[in-house]
Order: sequence, then structure tokens, then C-alpha cells
Amino acid sequence: MNGSLELREAGGETRLTARFPYGRETEIAAGRFEVIAPRAFAARLEAGEEIHLLSGHDFNHPLASRAAGTLTLTDGDDALTVEARIDAGTSWARDFIAANRSGLIRGLSPGFRVSAGGDRVEARGQGVLRTVTAADLFEISAVTRPAYSEAQIEARNWSSPAETGRRAIHPLNRWRL
Repeated sequence: MNGSLELREAGGETRLTARFPYGRETEIAAGRFEVIAPRAFAARLEAGEEIHLLSGHDFNHPLASRAAGTLTLTDGDDALTVEARIDAGTSWARDFIAANRSGLIRGLSPGFRVSAGGDRVEARGQGVLRTVTAADLFEISAVTRPAYSEAQIEARNWSSPAETGRRAIHPLNRWRL
């Protein structure tokens, strides 16, 4: 499994599970490539610092947070795993859930600041490759266009059709709840 984001509805709340894969190269701008090294976000994660799950990198649209007990982040060698419980009690949470169901919001994007000495840059043909080895993670967002294409959203309805009162969903359309 590369990067993904899943939504499940259970008992009136939406549960989100996502993975931001490490070690994947992306082109940030023409000739400018970037890789996030495994455990680059470890410092703030291990310190238990506050980190938010946001809609579109907007701190005015929080979906979950560590301080609220609704966001769990697990740092692994291959990916940062995100688990959240989203309460649809706010208009932006309902908007996010609806946009995800419609396939409009499909990406996952970390909001971070590179720590002093936390990257290395090397020439690469006509461009450069920056490898981020240490960064302060402040938030992770559901977005329409992620810089890292492998960090994509996929929503699934994990309830049976009998539980939801809906017809069965064709596997090719399972992102639609």
C-alpha cells in the first residue's frame, strides 16, 4: 500500500485512516525534486507535540488534533500513519466528508518546517534533489492536489449494504460512500 486515506462511518462519527509514504520522490517545481526521509517528522511526534489534521492547510478548519484525543500519528520506517475521529458537527467537517465522497478531495499533505541542518541538497542533471531528513510537523491536511501524488485519498464504506440500507457498491466505485 502506498499513500492513502480512508473514511469509515460508524456510530455517528467518521473515522479516517491515512498513510503518508516516506522515501517517495516528487517534483515540487520544474527541476526541483524532494524526498521526505523515513522518520523525518520524529522529533515533534515523539515529544507528543500538538499536531492537527486540517482541511486544506487551514487552521480555521480543524478536523482532529492530538490535544483533543481525536488524532493518532504513528511514525514508521515506511510511512507516517494517521488515524482520526472526525465529528461532523462543524460545517467544514461536513464539507470535507461530502467533498471526499464526491472524489473532489483526494490528497494528503504534511505542513512542516525543515529543522536547521535537516535537509541535504544535491545537483541532479539540470535540477536539484532535496532530501528532508528532519522537519517539524505542525499539521497534516486533506487537499485537492498533494505535492506527493502517492499520498492519495481513498474513501470506503466499510459497513455492509444491509447495515447502511444502501445497495452494494461496485469495487471500482468504492470511494463513493
